[in-house]
Amino acid sequence: MISRIDLRGDALPEGPALRDLLPRADFDVSTALEKVRPICEAVHHRGDAALIDFAEKFDGVRLDQVRVPAAALTRALEELDPAVRAALEESIRRARLVHREQRRTTHTTQVVPGGSVTEKWVPVDRVGLYAPGGRAVYPSSVIMNVVPAQEAGVESLALASPAQADFGGLPHPTILAACALLGVDEVYAAGGATAVAMFAYGTESCAPTNMVTGPGNIWVAAAKRYFTGKIGIDAEAGPTEIAILADSTADPVHVASDLISQAEHDPLAAAVLVTDSVELADAVEKELEPQVAASKHIDDRIVPALKGKQSAIVLVDGIDEGLRVVDAYGAEHLEIQTADAAAVADRVRNAGAIFIGPWAPVSLGDYAAGSNHVLPTGGCACHSSGLSVQSFLRGIHIVDYTKDALADVAHHVVTLAEAEDLPAHGAAIKARFGWKVPESK
Repeated sequence: MISRIDLRGDALPEGPALRDLLPRADFDVSTALEKVRPICEAVHHRGDAALIDFAEKFDGVRLDQVRVPAAALTRALEELDPAVRAALEESIRRARLVHREQRRTTHTTQVVPGGSVTEKWVPVDRVGLYAPGGRAVYPSSVIMNVVPAQEAGVESLALASPAQADFGGLPHPTILAACALLGVDEVYAAGGATAVAMFAYGTESCAPTNMVTGPGNIWVAAAKRYFTGKIGIDAEAGPTEIAILADSTADPVHVASDLISQAEHDPLAAAVLVTDSVELADAVEKELEPQVAASKHIDDRIVPALKGKQSAIVLVDGIDEGLRVVDAYGAEHLEIQTADAAAVADRVRNAGAIFIGPWAPVSLGDYAAGSNHVLPTGGCACHSSGLSVQSFLRGIHIVDYTKDALADVAHHVVTLAEAEDLPAHGAAIKARFGWKVPESK
C-alpha cells in the first residue's frame, strides 16, 4: 500500500541531491497558470457577471448575486449543531491566545545621540481570505485565516468560499457559521481562481484587497502566482503533507493513523514515515491495512495518496540521518515520535510545524492546538513560515536625525555615494551644510 525508500548504508548526499531522493507530488503551477489567466482576465473585465458564469460552469449553480446576504450568515449560526459550535468557539479561543502573543510592537533604536530609527508595525488595510470547499468543508481554515488577521488589526476582511449547489448557491453553512462567530460579515460565493481574481481586481460587489491568504487547490495557487506583485499573498500552497520521524519506541497504531489522517485530504496528499527501525516500518505497513479498511474516503483519497509517488516509508541508519532527511524534505507537518522527542525536535531546522511525541498529533494542530494550520508545503518550509499575525503586518522604518547627528556621519555618506558613482546622493548631504562636508567629531 505504501512504497519504501532505503537510504541505509551509504552516506547521504547533500542538499538538492538528497531532496531528489525523497517522495514529492507533482504540482505544476506553471502549466496551471496559463489556464487561469483567461479566467482572471474575464473577472477583470466582466466583474460579477463573470463570477456568476464561472459559478455555473464550475460549481453547477446559477447565482442571483455573489455576496452572501447577512441573513444567511445569521441563519447558518442559528442552525449550527451546538457541539460543532462549541468546538469552533474553543478553537477560536485557543487560536486567539497564541496569535495575540505574536503581535509586534513599535521599537525605537537610538543609533547615536540625536539619531534614531523607529520600526512601527502597520496592518494591511484590506485582506481577502479564501476557504476551500471542494472534497471537504474547512471552517477551521476560516479560523486560521481570520484570527491572525484580526489580531494584527486588519480593519477590512472579506472571505470567499465556493458556491454549493446543495445549499442554493451559498457556501457551505458551516463556513458561514464560522464567519458569523468571528464577526466577518463580508462573504462571497466564489471559488478557486475566480475568488483570487475578485479580490485582486475588485468587482461591482467586492472592493479590491491588498492581500489574499488561504489554502486551496492548484488553481488557487496559480492565481496567486498570477497576481504576485499586484497583491500580497501568503504562499502558493501545494498538496498537504506529513512527515513522521520515528524510532522503535513509536506506537505503530499511532503512526499509521496519522499517515491516514493526512492521506484523507486529497489523492495528492503526502504521507512519509522516516525511521531507523525496520520492525516499526513492518508494523506500520501491517497496521495500515485494517485502519484504511475502516476509514471513509478509501478509494477516492486515502489509497491513491498512500500508493502515490509522494508517499513512502524511508529507512535510515539512525536518528541523526533521519534528521538530515526531514530537514531536506521540509515537511508542512512534522511529527517527532522518538525517545526524547523534545530534544530531537529542537534539532529540526526545516518544518512548517513540529508536533512532539505521541500526544500531539497533526489533527490537534489542524483544529485546536492554538497553532496555525496554514503552513508552507512542497519543501518551502526551508525558507517560509506558516500564516501568523506577522503575515498581515508591514514594518515601516522611521528615521529621525538632528543636524548634529547628520553632520557626524555626513562624510561617510558622501564617501559611499561617490564610491557608488551616485554623486547627487552626496550632493543632497552637502547642500545641507553649505556644500562643505563637516568633519567628524
